[in-house]
Amino acid sequence: MKVVLAGAFGNLGADILKELIKQGHEVVAADLKEREIEGIKGKYRFVSIDARNPETLKGICDGCDVAITTMGLTGASKTVTAYDIDYQGNLNLLAECIKAGVKHFNFVSVIRADEAPDVPMLDAKARFEQKLKESGLKYTIYRPTGYFYDIAKVFKPMIEKGKVSLLGAGDKVCNVIDTPDFAEFIVLHMCDDNKTYNIGGKETYTYRQIAELCAEAAGKEIKISSAPAWLFDVLAWVNKVQKTGREGVLRFSKFIMTHDLDGDTVYGKASFKEYLKGYFGGK
Repeated sequence: MKVVLAGAFGNLGADILKELIKQGHEVVAADLKEREIEGIKGKYRFVSIDARNPETLKGICDGCDVAITTMGLTGASKTVTAYDIDYQGNLNLLAECIKAGVKHFNFVSVIRADEAPDVPMLDAKARFEQKLKESGLKYTIYRPTGYFYDIAKVFKPMIEKGKVSLLGAGDKVCNVIDTPDFAEFIVLHMCDDNKTYNIGGKETYTYRQIAELCAEAAGKEIKISSAPAWLFDVLAWVNKVQKTGREGVLRFSKFIMTHDLDGDTVYGKASFKEYLKGYFGGK
């Protein structure tokens, strides 16, 4: 099949791109910039896009059977919002897909996205989910719990300092998934009709347990403390006033750390505990 993959050169996008090529699909890899990925050079067609500008999307879906999008704001920005990318950018792609006659549209969202209208990085995705469902296209929506590398990245500086601060008791649970496993699942299910998957990996831990696993993997002694959740509301307000672009990230972080994020669709072979050993131990 011919597949257009938007956001092809982010961490997840690159794993999806490799899996599509591995499975023999013809791929149009679309992103703002291309980066070299070992082993697949010359095996796809790259198109540079800015999803905020519909003109850059014209024609990229022509002849495609399936669209997959991982596009979304992943960090702080003073100039771009989640509504610009996660919502409007994907809406622009959806319009192009409808125009081109694409049969299946795949969207990577976030678990419990529709439960947080005050968190732009979640609400923007929830709003697009609704537009996709109303579009008439057959869709698959993936709502991952989180990714191995994201959680490890968050804990790394705290582990290095020997001090880990959790929101509340740190007793909320998550079963994060490795992106190669997730990419495999997406390619397997990209032609499903009108399905939504709350997906996570095979191991479920509390955030306190994750902190302890990180410390064990790094061979470090750590002190774990608890911070009140309202502190992030104060920090978000301060960043909003100062226009730093970090307000949305702080609200997202608060939501993630104060809710159970355990996907009921469990998939993948990778062990998060073993991943942390390699990440912190350098293996």
